This record gives sequence, C-alpha cells and structure tokens, in this order.
Amino acid sequence: MEFILNNLNKIYIVVTLLFASLYLRILLQIVGQSWIKTIAHTSTLMLLPILTYVITSVISGNIALSLGMVGALSIVRFRNPVRSPLELSVYFGAITMGIAASVSLPWLILFIGAVTLVSIVLYSLNKINKFFSQTPFFVSSFSEGNSMSTLMIVTKSELDNLNNHEDLKSKTFSDEQTTYIFASSDFKNLQELEKSISSNNKIISSQLNK
Repeated sequence: MEFILNNLNKIYIVVTLLFASLYLRILLQIVGQSWIKTIAHTSTLMLLPILTYVITSVISGNIALSLGMVGALSIVRFRNPVRSPLELSVYFGAITMGIAASVSLPWLILFIGAVTLVSIVLYSLNKINKFFSQTPFFVSSFSEGNSMSTLMIVTKSELDNLNNHEDLKSKTFSDEQTTYIFASSDFKNLQELEKSISSNNKIISSQLNK
C-alpha cells in the first residue's frame, strides 16, 4: 500500500498512457486504417508508450545507466517489415508519447491534440474533395497494410454509376468490353455494388474477392 501511495504519480501517468494509446487506436480506425484492428498492432501501440516511459524514467539522471541502455538497445534488430510510412509514424508516435509523459504530461496532451487535429484535417479534406469532385483525395494502395477487397466487373459498354464510383481503381477497354476494377477495405461496399448491377443486362461478368 505504501508503495502505491509513494508512486501515485507514476501510476497516474501509466493509466493516462493506456487511455491515450487506446484513443489513438480508435482514431486510426475511424480514419480508415484497418490494419490497426489486429491484436498485434493494438498491443504494440498500447505497450510501446509504457515501455518507453519506464525506460526513460529509469535512465534519467544517470549517465552511466543511459549509456549502458543505449548499448543494450543498439543490438536489437527488428525483422518485421513495416508496410507503410504511416505505420512507422504511428510507432514513432507511440514512443514519443512515452518520452513526453516522462518529461511532462502537458507535452503528452499537446501531442495527442496535434495528432487529432491532423487526422481531422486530412479526413475532412478527403470528404470535401469527394463531395465536390466525386473522387477521394487519397488513393488506396494495396501495399500499405490495409486489407483490401477487390471487385472486377466486365461490361458491354461504359456505365455512369461505375465510372463515378468512389472505389473505382482502374478501367480498361478491350474487344468492345469495359473492365472495371474496384478496391476497398470495406467488403460490404463492394458486395452492395455487385448486387446493384446484377440485374443490368450490360454486365458480362463480375468477380468479388475478399
């Protein structure tokens, strides 16, 4: 009990880091980063700030221990490939949260606020661009970590509703046929699209892949 009373501030910071990490995870999911839904990514995001906070707190004020820790950490090698710049930024952000918390909680709050502001701006920019130009501001990439479902539709001629669809990634013409390729992290969107064109007599074939 005495230990808890003597370290209430540290416990408060750890709990704050847990909630901040959970908030960041939810924020990433809201803006469409489905890769963060896995248990591995979520656990990493929640553990990194705490690990960094503990390490920073332990070595602060002790030069010898700091040098020893740097030497020990320098031999660590990470073999897991990072599939997108955002994923790498998120991990650096998690480390920054731990360092900021060890210095001053206002820095942690400022960092979370800045991340929230950037997310809101980018999300709003994408929505506004989609509203005015009918196309998303950002292009989805198959190599950026999000699990993408695809839908290929072959038609006898061009269809306006397919030409203007937000998930359209490519359109090709060959032998008086038009081939549309759609991709989305939301499988249900592509399912609904396939159902909406199923009765159209201009459709030659469609193939949905999850």
